[in-house]
Amino acid sequence: MMQQEQETSPVVRHSYLRYNSPLVQVSLVGMVCFCCPGMFNALNGLGGGGQLDHTTADNANTTLYACFAVFGVLGGGAYNLLGPRPTLLLGALTYPLYTASFLYYNHRRSQVFPVAAGGILGTGAGFLWAAQGATVVSYPPPNRRGSYISLFWCLLNLGGLGGLLPFFFNYHREVGAASVNDSTYIAFMVIMLLGASLAMLILPPARIVRDDGTRATEFTYSSVATEGAEMLRLFANWRMLLVLPAAWASNFIHTYQFNNVNGLLFTLRTRGLNNVFYGGAQMLGSAGIGYFLDVGFTSRRKRGLVGVLIVALLGTAIWGGGLANQLRYIDGKWEGPIDFMDGRRYAGPFLLYFSYGLLDATFQSLIYWIIGALENDTQILSRYVGFFKGVQSAGAAVAWQVDAHKTPLMFQLIVNWALMCVSYPLLALLVFLAVNDDGNLVSSVEHGNDNDCTLSEQIGFR
Repeated sequence: MMQQEQETSPVVRHSYLRYNSPLVQVSLVGMVCFCCPGMFNALNGLGGGGQLDHTTADNANTTLYACFAVFGVLGGGAYNLLGPRPTLLLGALTYPLYTASFLYYNHRRSQVFPVAAGGILGTGAGFLWAAQGATVVSYPPPNRRGSYISLFWCLLNLGGLGGLLPFFFNYHREVGAASVNDSTYIAFMVIMLLGASLAMLILPPARIVRDDGTRATEFTYSSVATEGAEMLRLFANWRMLLVLPAAWASNFIHTYQFNNVNGLLFTLRTRGLNNVFYGGAQMLGSAGIGYFLDVGFTSRRKRGLVGVLIVALLGTAIWGGGLANQLRYIDGKWEGPIDFMDGRRYAGPFLLYFSYGLLDATFQSLIYWIIGALENDTQILSRYVGFFKGVQSAGAAVAWQVDAHKTPLMFQLIVNWALMCVSYPLLALLVFLAVNDDGNLVSSVEHGNDNDCTLSEQIGFR
């Protein structure tokens, strides 16, 4: 039985800090993610979860992303059953547990706790990211969606400041220190717990009112049977099949960048500093592409197509630079870690790592914008985002095991680059077929039922 949330009269106070505005609620979601996934990214960005030996982190993250692949898809259903606040809270609480497992590993050297915590975090992350995606792409007005996505990514990537924790706490330690110290892990845990508490401030969707007085979304609680059937249909949805390669690539690339660029080339304290700038690059990338996708052209479809072209050109240039750098250590051995005090020796690899952050944010922001342009219904968008996060996490699980099995680094780089190259024309095709200038589905205008339209019907072969 479907239960409609109690209606409230949309009373609008003209204030940017209105608590029930999309701006404030998306910002709160961003702060939750800054404290939880943002700090997780800062920790993982050290390479090996802050450990010199990457094996434990590789195995923990394989379990994490394998579970995330399943619960990422299920997370959309959880959001439709529970609403945003419980879904975010359940997910956020699993992040400090994961960090605690590496604090434990610093003393016990047993992989059991980190691997188990990785599986629990994978479950929680599926819930958290489904709730995040549904709110970020459905609450804003359609003509401001790119700006709100970039706002979220800027808040998330403030988590790069978490790189200052290992930088300061390990500043005076020996260059060859095996792992970050206990204080680093404890500081990460405290911030993650703060993020979980912020999830309690999220309002139910029916209470979110845009500045023009309209409701952000008409949210109804779903049923288990409905969500099960709809999630299965996603795997036959041609739109999601076109998103699939981009989703797979979007987190697959992180393992190589974190472990085999930042984790392999730099000293322990410098890795933390690098992650601050990696996060800054992500903020620049998401802000730039988000602004363009909102105001670049009058035509929404043209903005999407040119956005794909911009990201494709940027990706080609940056992965080309990565190839030039990788040729310097084809055997995977780098003589003497680089410190941020090393001047010119530091500049080139640092610029490459910074550029990887720029590409990551522009690529993922573009995907979110395209997904948000496919529908205006929160329930459908939550399933789309869940599918995206599930496939994304499956790719990451494979990537961590590719690294754990000591796959040659040149092969890893080529696979990363190839996956992104395959995704660009498919994203362009999706924009061309499914996005029109008022942000609604082409199919919903022409055929009425989104799920019943075949790809050939969209192209015109009726």
